[in-house]
Amino acid sequence: MKKRKHRFGDRSDGYLLKTINPISRLMPFIMRYRSDSLNMFSSSVEISTAEQYIKQKHEEGYEHFGLMHLIVAAYVRTVSQRPAINRFVSGQQIFARKNIEVCITIKKEMTLESPDTCLKMVFAPDATPLDVYKQFNDAVVEYRKQQEESDFDKTIRILNYIPRFFLKFAVFILRTLDYFGILPKFLLKVSPFHASMVITSMGSLGIPPVFHHIYDFGNVPLFVAFGKRRKVYELNSKGTAEEKHYTDLCVVTDERICDGFYYASAFKMMQRLMRNPYKMDTPPEEIVDDID
Repeated sequence: MKKRKHRFGDRSDGYLLKTINPISRLMPFIMRYRSDSLNMFSSSVEISTAEQYIKQKHEEGYEHFGLMHLIVAAYVRTVSQRPAINRFVSGQQIFARKNIEVCITIKKEMTLESPDTCLKMVFAPDATPLDVYKQFNDAVVEYRKQQEESDFDKTIRILNYIPRFFLKFAVFILRTLDYFGILPKFLLKVSPFHASMVITSMGSLGIPPVFHHIYDFGNVPLFVAFGKRRKVYELNSKGTAEEKHYTDLCVVTDERICDGFYYASAFKMMQRLMRNPYKMDTPPEEIVDDID
């Protein structure tokens, strides 16, 4: 992402957009909360080519390479060309996020007793699927190896020590600091509520995806859930049944950050990349900068 000089009104995690159209500037005052502003849509993506790509990566020695990595890579590549989907609303103003930050919730072990934690990773806009895989894999392996709690877990544990009344006041203070863009950087670094996107795999649980809300606290504008692979038999051009594989996506967005036409263009691009991930092996020729 292009680095700009810090100006008045900028936050540590975003650049204030000063030249957006009047209606966009007004929307955060009319729809004050993300829960007022969410749009939801579902889609299905044909992944037969993606499965061949994943199989090839396994044969090349990239163990555990999977659909999660391809979806994240497709999102990162889309942001590099449609950067407005990486904006966010905070303090009733619209910002261009400085980084591409993706959050995922994982368990140390796939058991009912194993606690959840949240990992947040920052990706370069020219990242390839292998770049995403390596960064993802390193973060997950490191977390599952370490004996101590993660920074996110430590922060949550400290907050849990605070009595209920004072905790309510503490959260009010955090909201106020966030509204004015002065939340401490160490909290922004670990907060899963301040990111470009949160993604979750329902497929790993063997169930369809859900429409997961986006949070009023923080500034996440996008939540993506995807389900398990499903088989569909479709008639081909010769009139015979052909087996196809699909994955279902449920997406929840903050509609205030860009218009519907832009969102549609971005998600069509993301789906094209998921259908043919080989296109992402080559970094983009140009990184498109957000308007200002």
